[in-house]
Amino acid sequence: MLARLHSMKAMFDTAAKSYPTAQRTANCLQKLQRLNQSLRHEEPDRIPISDFFWGSFIERWRKELGLSADANPYYYYDLDWIVTVPNMDPWIRPFETLKETAEEVVVKTGFGAIMHKHFEFPMPEMRAWETDTFEKLERAVFDDPRDGRRFLSAGDNQIAGVGDGFQRNSPAWLDTVKSLHPDFPVYGSMIEVSECLTRLIGQENTMLWMAEYPERIGAVINRIGVFYLDMAKAEIEAGAGWLDGFVIWGDVAYKKGTFMSPRYWREYFKPWVAQMAEAAHAAGLPVIYHGCGNVKAIFPDYIEMGIDAYNPLEVKAGMDVVALRQQYGHRIGFCGNSDMQVWEGGDREAIRREVLRKLNAARGGGYIFQSDHSVSSAVSGQTYDYIVKLVREFGKYPIQLPAEFTEAI
Repeated sequence: MLARLHSMKAMFDTAAKSYPTAQRTANCLQKLQRLNQSLRHEEPDRIPISDFFWGSFIERWRKELGLSADANPYYYYDLDWIVTVPNMDPWIRPFETLKETAEEVVVKTGFGAIMHKHFEFPMPEMRAWETDTFEKLERAVFDDPRDGRRFLSAGDNQIAGVGDGFQRNSPAWLDTVKSLHPDFPVYGSMIEVSECLTRLIGQENTMLWMAEYPERIGAVINRIGVFYLDMAKAEIEAGAGWLDGFVIWGDVAYKKGTFMSPRYWREYFKPWVAQMAEAAHAAGLPVIYHGCGNVKAIFPDYIEMGIDAYNPLEVKAGMDVVALRQQYGHRIGFCGNSDMQVWEGGDREAIRREVLRKLNAARGGGYIFQSDHSVSSAVSGQTYDYIVKLVREFGKYPIQLPAEFTEAI
């Protein structure tokens, strides 16, 4: 995601001047400068750090560190950036409650997904889909991608409302952006076609129908691509003057490789990622692409598209930020790759080895420190506290790591 860098210095500077900076704290402006310098592959004062947090982790973190019930890790650690999500549902509508008890809830969302959320477990289950045949998919007509309710009104939406937590009537996106704007660099975000299909018809149907009807579903992909490109442009317009960057979400890979052939991805999925990135860049916004799994086969394509940084670089899928920096140099930035499984183990020495080794990738800029996915409830509050302190201690420029953790870049 961090790949549309170096040549974009003028773009970032121009964008920063156009923001309502009078409303921002001096500390926020320093964080914005730090983040943008990193994305330009310059060395700021220190490595930027942030993350995505499960609600269940935040509850554990508060309890274990003896913090107040409203304590927030972004504010507590003064983290360097934050991502926001508008209503990306194909159909703007309230959740239809199919079952609800004190222990669980089953709803149908604006993706037409039947989702089961058991409150004791961290993530929901997609049980079925309203769009359950290929013919229905071909006939599907979505609501207006530019409908103002996506950005300006509170309401139910799947991505904000059904995840590790459960929330009805999520706040209006722009209100959230404005509330964060004084204290953090704020990124907007949009899913791309692959992520839509997973939520709209399920991963199994997606892959099956691509195999059975490659050209017909290719036409569907192109139609959905137009839909989310228009929505991204509308979001950027709605957030003009408030956004500092843009995240594109789109899982296209698993542990061993891409879900579809690289050729098929390049023909049908890639063009829409490229156009979405181009739209963000035209508005002066750097772009971070979030895609899980092993994307080594198509990684050069993200460089070609000018992605400023790639996230999350999952270790368990064979991604290694130090090796990637050695291979690609500063042609793209990196965001993430600190091994969540090591964090969950809680071993301080193993965590120290993991964190300090990954800081090698920050030499010359171009690196934002985060986990290789998101901070789960299996991570203790003390562990995350220790990790932040490590990065703050050893992430100052010029990077000076103990000899045993230093690797050539």
